[in-house]
Amino acid sequence: METLSFREDIHPSDWSDWRWQLGRSALRRDRLARILGEEAVAGPVWEDLLRQYPCRITPYYMSLLRPGDAGDPLARQVIPDPRELEGRSGEDPDPLDEEKHMPVAGLIRRYGNRCLLLAADRCALHCRHCNRKRLWRRPASGSRRPRLRRALEWIARTPAIREVILSGGDPLTRDDGELDWLLGSLRAIPHVEVLRLGSRVPVVLPMRITEDLCRILQQHRPLWLNTQFNHPLEITEESAAACDRILTRGIPVSSQSVLLKGVNDRYEVLRDLFQGLQSIAVRPYYLFQCDAVTGTGHFRTSPAAGLEIMERLWKNLSGLCLPRYVQDLPGEGGKILLHRAPVGMSPDP
Repeated sequence: METLSFREDIHPSDWSDWRWQLGRSALRRDRLARILGEEAVAGPVWEDLLRQYPCRITPYYMSLLRPGDAGDPLARQVIPDPRELEGRSGEDPDPLDEEKHMPVAGLIRRYGNRCLLLAADRCALHCRHCNRKRLWRRPASGSRRPRLRRALEWIARTPAIREVILSGGDPLTRDDGELDWLLGSLRAIPHVEVLRLGSRVPVVLPMRITEDLCRILQQHRPLWLNTQFNHPLEITEESAAACDRILTRGIPVSSQSVLLKGVNDRYEVLRDLFQGLQSIAVRPYYLFQCDAVTGTGHFRTSPAAGLEIMERLWKNLSGLCLPRYVQDLPGEGGKILLHRAPVGMSPDP
């Protein structure tokens, strides 16, 4: 079985090149077989699985995995699992009804005063619990500008929109020039007051957060960045430095974690995660109940289990470490708060 100590065989200039990392993130079955062992990926189910839900893992994130550890919480997030082909009652490929709330292609409006722009076709890494797995099989378009221009035109003629969230895919997989053009185009719309980036890049591809990129982002403030740390092992020297480069440019960074069975569904893990995020000045913003995406039942905990953990966190962590525990509902339902302060209790200051 292949070990994950391959970094020593890679030239440092390649390792630190985000394009090199991104170009080697797509993994086929033969590559997974070398990593996991041939028996682990044997049988036609694996061909079906990877055909329906392809695998992407950056070499950087791969280097964090622990080979031979069946309980590795990072591997569980990114290594394909045949259970992804098993649908359960109540699951849906589009659990938030996003496709029904697209006034134009690639733009989702579920709330009156803000919208979400699908600004990129791909991610640096495929999280197996992703609520947009349905998009993974869609072929990447050549130039996205015509579609983005139509979305920009819609935003420009919809004055109720004051905030635009760039997501996808991951917007930070786009080149600097394309990102600068898109952010500048949005900033030129008078009623758009705030821009927000949703990106896991600081966690899974931290070398993408270059000084050049941070200068571009700084030019388009007020800009907020929401990333996703799910486990304290993801808070590495590299990811902390990436977040610090963004923060130094005056851009707030928050984390929208997802409660995942076998990854972070224990008090001790979430305590260390949220306190670790506070220590690198990243705000724990949301803890999401895992969406009912088709084939993700093995990731979902019960809300009752999440509430029990939140009760303990509330009693033992300072307020700056406490995210809001929420569940996202389909369509215009939006987020509902699953946890409130116990009666007569407030978090430690």
